Amino acid sequence: MPMQITSQFTIAVHIIACITFFKDERKITSEFLAASVGANPVIIRTVMSKLKDAGIITSSQGKSGIALARELSEITFYDVYRAVDCVDDTGLFHFHENPNMNCPVGRNIHGAMDEKLQEIQATMEEQMKQITIADVVDDVRKEIELAGQGA
Repeated sequence: MPMQITSQFTIAVHIIACITFFKDERKITSEFLAASVGANPVIIRTVMSKLKDAGIITSSQGKSGIALARELSEITFYDVYRAVDCVDDTGLFHFHENPNMNCPVGRNIHGAMDEKLQEIQATMEEQMKQITIADVVDDVRKEIELAGQGA
């Protein structure tokens, strides 16, 4: 298992940004979001289900389709990271499972690394709590303006 946050995190942020950008122009559907993200609608629906369960988005069959349940400034990277289950109970770093207990390094590697890895994860998660999706949407708007593209 690689030490990597799944693409569901960036897909979720992309979905939230699209909802924000297009909410007044069109009904937001999983097919529309899939086209923007460049992913299969099934993946989009899976991520949306997790965002809905976390209270980040709402969905209805009516005119509005998918909408945000909270203000952008109240949704942090950490909220999205937790919503899409990027990390299981073992943590961000998946430790190799069978170090050789007959080797002095293998016997002691966990003790030497576990606390350091937990500290790295805690630092990253604390930083994620400082970044909101509003920050991302503002930067997307700046990028669009710089490129001279319309939204």
